[in-house]
Amino acid sequence: MVRQALVALLGLEPDIEVVAQAADGHEAIAMARKYQPDVAVLDIEMPGPSGIEVAGQLGQSGFTGKIVIVTTFDRPGYLRAAMAAGASGFLLKDAPAADLASAIRKVAEGQRVVDPSLAAAALAQGESPLTDRETEVLAAAAGHDAIADIAGRLHLSNGTVRNHLSAAIQKLGARNRAEAVEMAQQKGWL
Repeated sequence: MVRQALVALLGLEPDIEVVAQAADGHEAIAMARKYQPDVAVLDIEMPGPSGIEVAGQLGQSGFTGKIVIVTTFDRPGYLRAAMAAGASGFLLKDAPAADLASAIRKVAEGQRVVDPSLAAAALAQGESPLTDRETEVLAAAAGHDAIADIAGRLHLSNGTVRNHLSAAIQKLGARNRAEAVEMAQQKGWL
């Protein structure tokens, strides 16, 4: 419903043409490759690969268009991840439609557009204190799987998984791994 509303609103702009729309991340990648739009607008939370994952995959595959990510989540970590994945714009979905149209125009011209409140929050929050491996293990722990299951999926020993989880819990000041996962997700680090 939100996607269709965005398409309808953008269709009212005389200088913006919506050439395709996708229901999930896999379809977004296929549509971007097929139509090569000047700007791809991606939702951070879509079925299949997330908007951030789609942005990264498009960048690695030679997509030459620009990327704007929209989200309902005002998490500074998501902003950092989106920019690292190659996004040129990052807006909240509750922004006025005119802001999205303006952002698309600016990004198409080579500028970066970021929601100002998120930019300030991202600067204030700082970087994730977790290493890449701690982030990977903590993300794998989000499903509440047993240590042995996580270890098997990541090709690590049980002790290594415990060590990484313990380090992540300590760095985040959490009481347990579930709280650490929740904290990292809220900050957009997972």
